[in-house]
Amino acid sequence: MTTLSAELEQEQIVDVHEKFYEFVRSFRDRNGSYKYRERIKQMITMGQKSLIIDYNDLYLFDNRLARLLIEKPDEVLQQASEAVKEIVLHEAPDYAESIDRFYVRIRALPRVVPLRRLRSEYLGKLVMLEGILVRTTPVKEKIVKARFMHCTREHGCHKFDWPPEGELVGDILERPPACPVCGSSSGTFRLLPEESKLIDWQRIVLQERPEEVPPGQLPRSIEVVLQDELVDSARPGDRVSIVGIVRVRPDSISKKRAVYDLYIEANHIEVSQKILEEVVITREDEERIRALAKDPWVRKRIIASIAPAIYGHWDIKEAIALALFGGVPKVTEDGVRIRGDIHVLIVGDPGTAKSQLLQYAARIAPRGIYTTGKGATAAGLTAAVIRDKTTGEYYLEAGALVLADGGVAAIDEIDKMRDEDRVAIHEAMEQQTVSIAKAGIVAKLNARTTVIAAGNPKFGRYLTNRTLADNINLPVTILSRFDLIFILKDRPSPEEDRKLARHVLEVHRETERIKPEIDPSLLKKYISYARRYIRPRLTPEASKLIEDFYVEMRRMSSENPEGPIAITARQLEALIRLAEAHAKMALRTEVTREDAEAAIRLMKTFLESSGMDIESGRIDIDVIMTGKPRSKQEKLTRIMEIIEELESESEEGCARLREIQKRAASEGIESSLVEEAIRSFRRDGIIYEKSLGCYAIVR
Repeated sequence: MTTLSAELEQEQIVDVHEKFYEFVRSFRDRNGSYKYRERIKQMITMGQKSLIIDYNDLYLFDNRLARLLIEKPDEVLQQASEAVKEIVLHEAPDYAESIDRFYVRIRALPRVVPLRRLRSEYLGKLVMLEGILVRTTPVKEKIVKARFMHCTREHGCHKFDWPPEGELVGDILERPPACPVCGSSSGTFRLLPEESKLIDWQRIVLQERPEEVPPGQLPRSIEVVLQDELVDSARPGDRVSIVGIVRVRPDSISKKRAVYDLYIEANHIEVSQKILEEVVITREDEERIRALAKDPWVRKRIIASIAPAIYGHWDIKEAIALALFGGVPKVTEDGVRIRGDIHVLIVGDPGTAKSQLLQYAARIAPRGIYTTGKGATAAGLTAAVIRDKTTGEYYLEAGALVLADGGVAAIDEIDKMRDEDRVAIHEAMEQQTVSIAKAGIVAKLNARTTVIAAGNPKFGRYLTNRTLADNINLPVTILSRFDLIFILKDRPSPEEDRKLARHVLEVHRETERIKPEIDPSLLKKYISYARRYIRPRLTPEASKLIEDFYVEMRRMSSENPEGPIAITARQLEALIRLAEAHAKMALRTEVTREDAEAAIRLMKTFLESSGMDIESGRIDIDVIMTGKPRSKQEKLTRIMEIIEELESESEEGCARLREIQKRAASEGIESSLVEEAIRSFRRDGIIYEKSLGCYAIVR
């Protein structure tokens, strides 16, 4: 019976070789051209050794062969590889002789196995998985055909290859039980790595996509081994689909345990090129999206659909909606990339629904991640080099901003992050990349992510007599990277309070009546569609309006050289992004005057609430860009001059604090500002305390 089964199997394998040969030679696509003959020619021209086969083509040609490929991939792929070699020998004999092994790589299997459902029933079978690549090791070399030297007293020394047939499968190389040349198991066996056959090898970790993880559960992941041409074909943060064979390996270095881990030996890896590909939009969906876009009130409906259970905050909801759609990223011919993502910061008193707005934004975004400042580190947000406990290998692991590449990262309580963790997001916000150089791993990952953040005021409540930088515990280097900053102040107002109370009571009394204007699943698809396909361009009218606004704001500053600067080029770029996002909301391909007006209105709201110098009552962008308004900068400069004057007048060679405060008070500068300035100057290394309460300038 065993012999018969083996014979049948043998017959099957021989059949596979012939069938595959026939498939490659004779398969024609819809246009009637020999698809795989062309690919083989291309493969030879490009100097490659992998032939990529579409599974559907194979199924159309011979469904038995296609099914056998899923069930017994090792045998079928081996035979297919030999068939390809035979064809290449016929086409280009010299090239075929120079390549040890050709690979047949299969793409687009009909069924994707969810990572969470991968079990031992798939062992040894060909599967397709989709997920996000979170870790990679550096490229290493793996022995696939070992050469040993065997020395005995009787037979002397001789060399042999191991295993005698085929190649080594798995990670463990074991000593041969007996010499295949002399048949002796005694003597010494010495591995000769330089004479062994090696191939490139890399281990990566594939994780479930954040949007697929069930609520309250940890994301599942699996190790994948890449070999030969597949190594370095994807980077952490890439969304990939992998076709490979399910294998097992011990879950620890000790081989005595009966517990094993599943891993995938990749046959083909495909990086998702199009952004937001995971949101499937059918033809019916597209029709509904197009119909919705024709509604003249579509923008209002979208804004009203953002967190409908939350009362008011129309400007903030509009800013979140614009951030979800985003502007148009551009790449100039010299490779400079201009970001299209709109970063929004909400600073507000406790209990003003900031967290709920952020959570809703992360949920409605086609690719959204929600995290809190307290629970995030620099490594968790950007990237880290970590060491595997079992194998001791170093991995490059992607953080939240890399995983949300092309989507939205909502960071709540950003002010609670540690200083050393906060600085890590500088590069991600402006350059939209994350660079890392640790433990011998140097890499740059994409982080084209929109950041929507929220934070609480430093003193519990927002103090209107202080500037934005004084009110929130965030460095100005991060503040200046936000396109829009909103301040939520909780001010009692009988009329507004009654409306709010009625709304909250209605939410609690009749929850089912609180429905968004647009169904969240349709809105998600609408946003995904706009981000994928709509690239609005500025019309001359819109450009003129934005230009006039910018020049007018700057003119006010230029008339008075001592006056504050109201707006900079960074806000000009933000205006363009906002106008583009406004056009995208209606799926329009042109940025019109109406879009530019909406962008200017939002920018004015932002500047008037966040960029106002509380002393002069004028808009001053330095409040955000440097943390100090122009009026304060002038006072600080004057305090510095006073210290210099007193130092030169004094016999001690330093300026006493009391004297500085006295002279500053005569010029209308308050004592508290003098103390603050002294602390700041000392921290920055501009002055030092020469003796107790007496300060001198560092020269």
